[in-house]
Amino acid sequence: MEFTKGHGTGNDFVLLPDPDGALDLTPESVAALCDRRRGIGADGVLRVVRAAKHPDGAGQAGDAEWFMDYWNSDGSFAEMCGNGARVFVRYLLETGLATPTGGVLPVATRAGLVRARVDGDAIAVEMRRPRLYDTSTATLGALTLPGAAVDVGNPHLVCALPGGLDLAALDLTRAPEFDPTIFPTGVNVEFTAPGDPVDGTDAHVRMRVYERGSAETLSCGTGACAVAAVALRDADRETGTVTVDVPGGRLTVTITTDSCWLTGPAILVATGTTTR
Repeated sequence: MEFTKGHGTGNDFVLLPDPDGALDLTPESVAALCDRRRGIGADGVLRVVRAAKHPDGAGQAGDAEWFMDYWNSDGSFAEMCGNGARVFVRYLLETGLATPTGGVLPVATRAGLVRARVDGDAIAVEMRRPRLYDTSTATLGALTLPGAAVDVGNPHLVCALPGGLDLAALDLTRAPEFDPTIFPTGVNVEFTAPGDPVDGTDAHVRMRVYERGSAETLSCGTGACAVAAVALRDADRETGTVTVDVPGGRLTVTITTDSCWLTGPAILVATGTTTR
């Protein structure tokens, strides 16, 4: 089985070319591929399959040739992955499987159609505009923090640390506890702290994330979008550009009246073959 390894700000993926949907992927085989000691190692698997050949993408085949079949590292499905979408697009471009039309490349996902564009050395993807819809709490050991529930095609809970708490000192080796009545399918939990002002942006936020199905990751694209939406709300703004620093690097999120653009590096680091 051929594979490519790629990452976006340290959020890493195994990409499997499977144009006709012939691979018999299972939760067990995905978890084995993502195992960092016994497999290739990754936060998730991106199967590169034609939309028309996948039941979850067939309805979008008229708008996009390729479907991003994303699996978390534990073998579960996810609706959307912002960094994964950017790495997926980088793969399509570098392998010649797709070329942009008018500078834009559409990709089908479980969360709907995503548009992408090359932005200098970075890849930008247009995703669903984040929707703040509730409040809740996350509990991490003895620490319970209030947060904002945000829908970015997948569920997020954004929790700001109070002054005096060190973001780097949080123990994210275990999953935060959350309210299952608000998040019945689980939730990605972001912990945030303010950053120093950055020229050209309306806010600067530092974040760490515990991803549903993958544990702590170095970056989360949809999480960065959720964090940006909360930062703009706290600044009494509905639109704007936010710099989001994650342990794996820097992302830029621009929220408009009807969309959200996530921009950052997307890098392919290796290709090879593996056995299932």
